[in-house]
Amino acid sequence: MPLSIGENEILVGLGEGPVTQRLDRSNRHGVVAGATGTGKTVTLQVLAQAFSDAGVPVFAADVKGDLSGVAMPGTPNEKMLARADSMQITLTPAAPPVVFWDLFGQKGHPIRTTISEMGPLLLSRLLELNDVQEGVLTIAFHVADQDGLLLLDLKDLQAALKYVADHADEIGTQYGNVAPATVGAIQRKLLTLQTQGAEHFFGEPALDLADLMRTDAAGRGYVNLLAADRLIQSPKLYSTFLLWLLSELFEELPEVGDPEKPKLVFFFDEAHLLFNDAPKALLEKIEQVVRLIRSKGVGVYFVTQNPADIPDAVLGQLGARVQHALRAYTPADQKGLKAAAQSFRVNPSFDTAETIQALGVGEALVSTLDEKGAPRVVQKTLIRPPASRLGPVTPEERAALQAKSPVAGQYDQLKDRDSAYEILQGRAQQAQRQADEAREQAEEDKREAAEAKIREREAAREARPRASNRQTMTEAFAVTLVRTVASTAGRELMRGLLGGLTGRRRR
Repeated sequence: MPLSIGENEILVGLGEGPVTQRLDRSNRHGVVAGATGTGKTVTLQVLAQAFSDAGVPVFAADVKGDLSGVAMPGTPNEKMLARADSMQITLTPAAPPVVFWDLFGQKGHPIRTTISEMGPLLLSRLLELNDVQEGVLTIAFHVADQDGLLLLDLKDLQAALKYVADHADEIGTQYGNVAPATVGAIQRKLLTLQTQGAEHFFGEPALDLADLMRTDAAGRGYVNLLAADRLIQSPKLYSTFLLWLLSELFEELPEVGDPEKPKLVFFFDEAHLLFNDAPKALLEKIEQVVRLIRSKGVGVYFVTQNPADIPDAVLGQLGARVQHALRAYTPADQKGLKAAAQSFRVNPSFDTAETIQALGVGEALVSTLDEKGAPRVVQKTLIRPPASRLGPVTPEERAALQAKSPVAGQYDQLKDRDSAYEILQGRAQQAQRQADEAREQAEEDKREAAEAKIREREAAREARPRASNRQTMTEAFAVTLVRTVASTAGRELMRGLLGGLTGRRRR
């Protein structure tokens, strides 16, 4: 006899009976935990496709690349068919509609946001700034906002920081001390971030959140897969991006209370990266978003190796729990195992802690919320086999799916409109031109002044009275006489000399 589940439920697997997740409680969040190789990715794939079939869009990070197989119909093997038969379900190969995304634009459509939308708090987390540096960064944001400077990409932020440093004295009197050394430290961290490829993430066109909440013509929700195999190598960028996405959903979506089904289900894989070394202010921000975003109709499901990776304040907000096998080889592991076991509503049929250690691949302890929102008794569950492919898609399949994506061509080309960098650069060029013109004018004025002085001296010289060049008759007679005497004496002298040389004598 086939398994029977309610219209507002999705099938997770089989325990003492069908183990289901109510759609009207799926915005109460959840956690999927377990050691490596225990089946977390397959469980995520099953849940993603089940939500899609129910008309709920999904966003999930594909950290290892193998989750991409959800985009293609599966080819069930004998083991999968046998499991389906044992669960009294028909395993029909099928795949949900999928949109591929990639911050670097290589394995999917680019996802971008602007520096302004990211904000100083998340950027400080991304850059690992201390309190003083975060304060200066906040001042730069505020000054840019007051001056009408759009902060869209990294070069805009770099230009804004330079502007703040150049006007440190003026800005410091109004907002507090801005040390050039602090600005320099932030600039160096921005450069490091840029070399890691973060410049691909900041810019326009920015992501429209409505594009993550699409359904196809058949009413199935799109599964949005973020290619994170490269992104995970920059864990700060990965976690900051996903936290930004949650924050944007929280800010933009209207209040809906508890809808019949979520507007979006968000799977956060490698969730421990979100909380590692997070400052108190950021942890409070995460807790606030997780606690309140459910009223916006968004369900958040953290996927991690151990529930202990998630702070208690956040873990307490997670209603659905899927716990795959845990190993307890160290005291820390044993502590995590105990905490995981105690988080379930006890089933008298088995010892929860012992069962967690004995679970096989594809088995899990599952507890979901009932119609009143209370946790159900935990059940040892055989997770249903997926109808889509186990394993990654090929590059050719990915390219074909991307070409017919509903957002094809919408985000692929980067746009660079005038913003802080261009405006400040224009101001600097204008100031330089004005300085050059002022310098040229000063040099021209100096030349004209020098020429004027020269003309004055020449005019004064010409105006001075000069002696007459005319000779009187007496002067002329004297000059003529002198010339005559000199000429006669010269001839006589020459005759005497020549005569002496030739031996001639006068008679």
